[in-house]
Amino acid sequence: MSWARVFVLSVLTTLFVITFFSLVEGAAVRDDSKASDAKGAAQQVFMPESDASNFFKRRNRRSVRYYEFLAEQKVKMAADERRREYNEEQRNEYENYVEEDRDEVNERSRETNEQLREFHYDGLSPRYYWFH
Repeated sequence: MSWARVFVLSVLTTLFVITFFSLVEGAAVRDDSKASDAKGAAQQVFMPESDASNFFKRRNRRSVRYYEFLAEQKVKMAADERRREYNEEQRNEYENYVEEDRDEVNERSRETNEQLREFHYDGLSPRYYWFH
C-alpha cells in the first residue's frame, strides 16, 4: 500500500502548489507605479512590466560556448564524412582490383584449358568413346 501513500502525497502537493500559484499574479510592478518610490532591495528585485516582458526576449540568445560547441561538432562531422568517403573509395578500388584479378586468373585458366584440349584432341568427340 506504499504506492497509495505516494500517490496521495503527490496529489496533495500538486493541489497545494496550484492553489498557491493561483493567488500570485506576478512579480513585475505595473508601469503606473513610480520607480523613484521603490527603494533599497525592492528597487533591485522588482522591475517595470515592460522590462519584465522584454527580459526573455533579450536573453533569448544562446551563450558563446554553445556556438563554439556547434562549430566543433560541424568540424567533427565534416572530418567523419571525409573519412567515410575515403574509406568507401579505398574499398571500391580494392573491389575493382580483386574483380579484375579474378577475371585475369579465370581468363588464364580458360586459355590454358583450351590449349590443353587442342593439344590432346584426338579427333574423337566426345573423348569417352576412346576408352570403350
